Amino acid sequence: MSLSTLLSQALVAFTIEFDNEFEHQMPHRTTNHGSAAGTQQGPWLVSMAMWMNCMQFIGGDGVAVRRLEELARTPTNLKGMVRWGYIAIGPDRVVRATSNGRRAQQVWRPLFGVIEQRWRARFGDERIDELRESLGTISDQIDADLPDCLPILGYGLFSRGAKLGRRPQVGSDLPLPTLLSRLLLAFAMEYERESDWSLAIGANILRVLDAEGVRVRDLPGLSGVSKEAIAMALGLLQKGDAVTVTPEKSGKIARLTAKGVEAQSRHFRLLEDIEQRWQGRYRVREALQLSLFDGLEPYPEGWRASGPRPVTLPHYPMVLHRGGFPDGS
Repeated sequence: MSLSTLLSQALVAFTIEFDNEFEHQMPHRTTNHGSAAGTQQGPWLVSMAMWMNCMQFIGGDGVAVRRLEELARTPTNLKGMVRWGYIAIGPDRVVRATSNGRRAQQVWRPLFGVIEQRWRARFGDERIDELRESLGTISDQIDADLPDCLPILGYGLFSRGAKLGRRPQVGSDLPLPTLLSRLLLAFAMEYERESDWSLAIGANILRVLDAEGVRVRDLPGLSGVSKEAIAMALGLLQKGDAVTVTPEKSGKIARLTAKGVEAQSRHFRLLEDIEQRWQGRYRVREALQLSLFDGLEPYPEGWRASGPRPVTLPHYPMVLHRGGFPDGS
């Protein structure tokens, strides 16, 4: 696996475990599962990204819209967070947490420590200390003011939002998912400076297609990302003449065109090239050899419990505007 895949799958695994615990503790609503414990007024369920790019920065007096984005160093989905019941924005353009938002903050705030302690119990203190040290050293060397989380993917599913200029912060003091996110985002930015396609599309969709054809309905299982995220990516690839999608007896079939085959080859070469550039500086690969599926069993009442168990995790998180779930859900 490439270094970006190892980073991605560790981040996704941590996020799913974090989200499962939030869902278990927080009264909420979802599309398919109604309201938790009969709670009709709970907020819509969202992922860890919405804590990291929004809710952690909203204090008791609120925060101005412009200041919120400055603090987060990446945009959030403000309209979504209003609609989902976590925040309200007044005529003064100040973002304030609703009563549900404040309750969610109380649930979210300790969860980084809770999940990291589970990882320490599962993988051992020595392994997690080694991972933290190597990631922290790298994070402190990155010459960009990176956000605490991966940004919501922008147009073309590109990873946008990092600014030049460093923000002093000791990497070892950061939450583990922030350390993973910053290194992964730095990798994605380098990849996307040299690619016509985003790392999200290359790693999750181009990677699993071929010229012979793959059934579209099989892509979620092969890629680890949701059918909604796949539909967005396939639409972009079709527009760029890299993929064709045709209806056949067995269902819709996605095939790489000649342009797509070259894009796939370019994707794998670029992953290798970037990792070679990083190889002498970053010592994280060995620390990322973790049995990540061990902690992903959802609570019986959780929305993930009703679906098929994943056989793979995304090779790059698909953080969309739809609540920030790392598989694009």
